[in-house]
Amino acid sequence: MNLSFFDQFSSPSLLGIPLILIATLLPALLLPSPNNRWIAGRLSVLQLWLINLITKQLMIPLNKKGHKWALILTSLMLFLLLTNLLGLLPYTFTPTTQLSMNLALAFPLWLATLLTGLRNQPSVSLGHLLPEGTPTPLIPALILIETTSLLIRPLALGVRLTANLTAGHLLIQLISTATTVLFSTMPTISFLTLIILFLLTILEVAVAMIQAYVFVLLLSLYLQENI
Repeated sequence: MNLSFFDQFSSPSLLGIPLILIATLLPALLLPSPNNRWIAGRLSVLQLWLINLITKQLMIPLNKKGHKWALILTSLMLFLLLTNLLGLLPYTFTPTTQLSMNLALAFPLWLATLLTGLRNQPSVSLGHLLPEGTPTPLIPALILIETTSLLIRPLALGVRLTANLTAGHLLIQLISTATTVLFSTMPTISFLTLIILFLLTILEVAVAMIQAYVFVLLLSLYLQENI
């Protein structure tokens, strides 16, 4: 019984072929494709409004040099947002509950921001490792601490996204299982758990959106430090 709760996080396969690639590409297929018409449909207008809003929020803390990253950050935001929301549907698989995938997204982008800073302003980037006015005896310890905190940033990004989504999916499954089991014996309690399940689902929709935004926002803040 305990293992069945975690079956939803295992990568689906068909005839031994993993289907995580299809689950990863599915959100992109749901976006309406651009057309040459002068008057676009309501869905296209809503899509453009959402993309403009996301891009504006992500580019606020960045200067003009950081605006080159607008396409990457906005695409990542839309991908995480759609993937997290689609994972809340019944009988679906959420790729962002896999730590390996989240680290594969976080580590290259974090490394790119770090290398950008070391190439453009190496003295400023290295200066973050040692705060100004540090007493001489504390310099080695602070350099070690700041270097460690710098290196664990991609790990923190991946673990934060994985832990929040995994915890939410487990809570939904536990409460839905309790609702089903109690329906025949204690209908009143089952109805109360159903209300809790409905409220939790709304909360998880908000968590899915917030976690996607936090993931990309932290990357933009890391980029701000290096440009």
